[in-house]
This record gives sequence, C-alpha cells and structure tokens, in this order.
Amino acid sequence: MTPMDIAIVSLGCPKNQVDADVFCHALLKAGHRTVADPAAADVIIVNTCGFIESAKAEAIENILLACSYKAQNPALKVIVTGCLAERYKAEIAREMPEVDAVVGLASNPALPAIVARLCGGENGIESYGPKTALPLGGARVISTPRHYAYLKIAEGCSNRCRYCAIPLIRGPLRSRPLEDCVAEAKWLAGEGVKELILVAQDPTAYGEDLGEPGKICALLDALNAIDGLRWIRILYAYPERITDGFIAAMARNKKVVPYLDLPIQHCSDAVLKAMGRRGTRADIEGAIARLRAAIPGITLRTTLIAGFPGETEQQYAELCDFVKAARFDRLGCFAYSPEENTPAAAMSGQLDEETKQRRADGIMELQARISAEVQAARVGQTLECICDGFDEESRMYLLRSKGDCPEIDGSVLTPGDTPLETGAFYRVRITDADTYDLYGYALLNKEAKP
Repeated sequence: MTPMDIAIVSLGCPKNQVDADVFCHALLKAGHRTVADPAAADVIIVNTCGFIESAKAEAIENILLACSYKAQNPALKVIVTGCLAERYKAEIAREMPEVDAVVGLASNPALPAIVARLCGGENGIESYGPKTALPLGGARVISTPRHYAYLKIAEGCSNRCRYCAIPLIRGPLRSRPLEDCVAEAKWLAGEGVKELILVAQDPTAYGEDLGEPGKICALLDALNAIDGLRWIRILYAYPERITDGFIAAMARNKKVVPYLDLPIQHCSDAVLKAMGRRGTRADIEGAIARLRAAIPGITLRTTLIAGFPGETEQQYAELCDFVKAARFDRLGCFAYSPEENTPAAAMSGQLDEETKQRRADGIMELQARISAEVQAARVGQTLECICDGFDEESRMYLLRSKGDCPEIDGSVLTPGDTPLETGAFYRVRITDADTYDLYGYALLNKEAKP
C-alpha cells in the first residue's frame, strides 16, 4: 500500500507512551512515516488516557481536534486507541461517528493492518481483544530525548483499590520476564540512554504474579550491571511493599538514584481501609523512616486524594497534620474523582465538588510552603545534574538533579551564556531556589562522576 504520513498524539502516563513507541515502530516497519504536525498527516492516531475525569476530558478534546482537520483534508483517517478506547469503546463509536477506527489496547499490534484497511476504503472499524493480549514489550522507537527513556516492567494491576479503574482498563498484574527487561535496557543504553526510568502501575509488585515477590530487587541488580547506564529511577513504590530487601537493593546498586514516588493517597486508617488500600498509617510512616535512615538525602514524592467518599473534616485535618509532619519533597493532591464501575463510585457519603476541591487546594497550599523550605535548604549545595537542553523562552539551560524526574518535577536552571551539552552530566552549584525549581551555575570541566 502507499506509505502514509501518520501523526501520533500520545496522552497520559509514561506507560501509555511506551505503548505508543511500540506501535509507532510497527507502523514505521510497515513503510509508513511519522509527522509531528497533525495538519500534515494522512492518519492521526490519538493514544488516549482514561484514568480520571480530567484525563478523559483531555482525550476527548484531542479526538475532536484531530477530527477537525477533516475540514481541510476529507481523506484524513482518525484512529483512537489507548485507555479511553479500551474503557469506552461503545460510547466513542456511537457518539463520535467522525472517528474512523476505535482500537482497544490488545489490538495495538494490529494498527498497521487497520491503517491498511482504512486506506483501502473501510470505515467504522472496531478492534478489541482480551486485556492480557497487550504485549508486555517489543521493538520500539525512543520518543523521549535520547538521554533518558522509560522501561515498562509490568502491565496492569491486582491491588484493586476501590477508587481505581486501572484493573478494569488494563487487567491484572502481568510482570515482564526479567531477561526481556534487561535486554531492552541494554538496547536503550546502546542507543545512548543514560537515565533509565522503570514504570509500571506498581513496580514493587513486580514478580508477584509469577510467584516471586520482591523480584524487583533482582531486576535492579541486573540493570545496575549494564554498561552505559548512569542513573536508574524507580517510579511508584507502594509503602506496604517497601521491604528491607527492597531498600537494600536501592542502596547497594549505586546507579539507582535516591528517589521514590510513594502514592499513599491518604494517612487516615479509616479512609485507607475504605479505599481498599492494604497498608496503614503506621506502614507509611515506617516506610518513610526506613528509607530516610538507609538512604540519606533520598527525595520522596507522593500523591494524595482529598474528599474520598465519607472523609470527615477530622480525617482531612489528620491528613493536613500528616503532610506537615512527613515533609515530602514533592507532593500532588487531587480532588476525588468518581470513576464509573469502581466500588468507590457507588459508596455513600459522596462529597460535593466544592468541598473536595477546597480540601485538595488546602493540601497544596501546605505543601507549597514545605516545598519552598526544602528547596531553600539546597542553596549552597553542589548537585550532580543531567542537562535536558536549552529553553529558548528563559534563555537558560534546563538540568535535573537525581531528585528530579523528567516531566514530573522541577528543573535546575543555569545561565545560557555558558554552553552545555544535552545529555551530559555536570556538577551544579546551587545559588537560589523557588518553590519548584533550583538555580545555579555549572562547574565546567568538572563533570560529575558516577
């Protein structure tokens, strides 16, 4: 068939981006080309997120935008895939007839064939399969800047938190074979990747479905031995699975940066139980204390949910006091969003939107003060940083320390009059700070060593 110019719009989390990297490779292998501008495309693929209400709204906005290009190009084909397509397949097909194909996650490998069918004259294609048919890996492109990349080590989740739709969308936990993870990591290192970011819904559960709980430790040992990698970052570690063995694996593998995202969601035992979380406040506080004791200077971030059904003002006050005491380096708080077909959506005690948002805003105001204090304490320090490139608007270089995850955390900014190399490591002397970013100057010819 005639090669098509294909624009891929990928939304949501890094795991979704890895999925897009895999089907992008398959499309390129089939002879198609990718273009950055959707207006110049023959086919637009919108890889959607459908996790919470704001993500669904963003996905719908992007689908409608993609379809709007048909006014200038009536031959344009629009394909919707990803979590929204998996979760709301019937609704998209019914309410958005301008969409040419709705593709469930399991059918991502069939996208080259679906493009061929569309270009051959078919319309209204729907393609799905069992959630477990989504490949855990596969040949892929690297859509991030070449110096860092995401490695998806597992798919789905079996935690069954009562507010979460991920098991409904992506199915139960499926751990990727360790050898497969290591092989891809070696390939990424050979392509110039210096920072490897491990992603899954719950990386600390890696191996549990295989009868090997704690296998994340063996994976870290294997990844640490790969030449070329300099930093290994773990996203999302559930407190109840932060064992002494896991902490020891982080500490002994020197490429593993001292950084963890602990998605605790709340601190009240009653709210945690209502959420279906496995741990307690004592588990959370114990994990934080053990991490900080074993890995001095570790950066900890978390996410919280305010306004869960039944949350009282007293339980919210408890959460505020916990935030003040825990002093996370980074924290995001979201107003509870009831998701269809989750147990929490049917619970009694649903709070009004104003109350939920007020509580979330209150937490964020508390954290802003804490973050500013944490950042100010870094003034005068010299940090090992990686350069992400030059920002034309600020005329400054954007770097990140070990405590900064790309696209999530802040930056370390240095003056643009001293040229730095993207993807290179520098020691940066911190001279100033604000709530989320640090400022300093790079010590040239003194590149940080592993």
